[in-house]
Amino acid sequence: MTITLEGPNQWSESGSSFGKPWEDLVASFRKAEPNIKVKTVVLPLNSFTQTVSTHLAAGTAPELVFSQVPHKPHMVHPLDEYLAKPNPYIKSGPGSEKWVDAFKSRYYVQGNPKLRNADGKVELVPFNLVGTGIFYNKEAFAKAGLTAPFKTFEDLIQGCAKLKAAGYTPLAMDRSDIGPEWTMRAISGMLLDKHVERLNTFDFDGNPGKATSATGAPAVAEKALTKAVLTGELTTKTPEVVAALELLKKMWGACVDKQWSGNTEGLNGSVVGLRDFSTAKAAMAWGVNFGAGSLNTSKFEVSSMPFPQITQESTPLADGAPPRFGAGVGGTSYMIPSTVKGEKLAATVKFLQFVSTPANIDPWLKATGGIPAVEGATGAQETNAFAEGTWGDPAPLELPVGPTSVTKLSLVEGWLLGTKSMQEQQSYLQDMWTKGAQQIVKDRKWNNEPWAKG
Repeated sequence: MTITLEGPNQWSESGSSFGKPWEDLVASFRKAEPNIKVKTVVLPLNSFTQTVSTHLAAGTAPELVFSQVPHKPHMVHPLDEYLAKPNPYIKSGPGSEKWVDAFKSRYYVQGNPKLRNADGKVELVPFNLVGTGIFYNKEAFAKAGLTAPFKTFEDLIQGCAKLKAAGYTPLAMDRSDIGPEWTMRAISGMLLDKHVERLNTFDFDGNPGKATSATGAPAVAEKALTKAVLTGELTTKTPEVVAALELLKKMWGACVDKQWSGNTEGLNGSVVGLRDFSTAKAAMAWGVNFGAGSLNTSKFEVSSMPFPQITQESTPLADGAPPRFGAGVGGTSYMIPSTVKGEKLAATVKFLQFVSTPANIDPWLKATGGIPAVEGATGAQETNAFAEGTWGDPAPLELPVGPTSVTKLSLVEGWLLGTKSMQEQQSYLQDMWTKGAQQIVKDRKWNNEPWAKG
């Protein structure tokens, strides 16, 4: 019997294989289940969403499909019934009585109800987690006399000076959205923490009340943030927003190459400034755990660290909030289409159970920079910091964004390049926030809310 899995290649540019680690994982399943063969269909990154969605809607999807695509609940099998039963590949410990217990509750449905679909059902199984952080060149740090991780923002700024003196560009950067966006998100998340309780006015379903994250901490939901922008409760003149912009610019001046905005080579969503970091020109780079595969050919040892804490040494507005970014399900996760029946359905469930068994999935995780979604797996050393401690917790308040037609880079590019003064930046950013909020109101059909009118 053959079951087919279709999804994008998240680890390399190959259009025919997810790579040897994946083939090894599939082979180990075939060894455990000789009567079940797994076929992998690699879909192009730029069209997989449309392909899978079309297959699901037409009822022609194979046994396993990548989960991050538009679909309706009836198109896929709910997995709750299976998750409540033992995972046959786990003989003892979490998962041996209930499959769901094998997963890290902080990220899966036990502690993250947002993963349930509109019908309140669980429809996906994560093979890993996705996490974000800073890759660093251990050889460069040793040469500069530095020890990772940096504890505070000022340690980072001083470290950048030492890396420059050692002949490195401290932080790789390119013309993509994500470098400035992730940096601003990390900085502002700490400084705006004191406003969370005040702005937490709707839950994640859009009802009046309080929102809480997967960790149980207070959080500002999209509707509450949109209201805060349109009512003036949060503006670009809010002192902590001003301080975040100032610290972002300070970091760019200390750590980023002056020609960063012209770097358009090899833009990708896994490692920012990949060209400069992989060739050891730069000593650090923002990235996600999938980026580890892009660094396998680098001639230096790579490790990872979170963004450092903002303290009062950097700004009197710091109040001790820890750096938080958030790891979670959203990496490699698959669903079973509702058209799969009988023996094929049973075989497909077996494969999902097999890959959520720590001993089976760990070799693949280690080879691909993976962060474990299941208890008992260790994952890749070079990316383990991306989900550790508070850094793996979601930031309770993220800055507003502009309309979808405006890139996130453009929100701060003029400020970072010095073509906008602070006053000009505040005025421009406020206009973008307002237009972005107005678009969200329209898209979410919140027009009848009193605060959304006018």
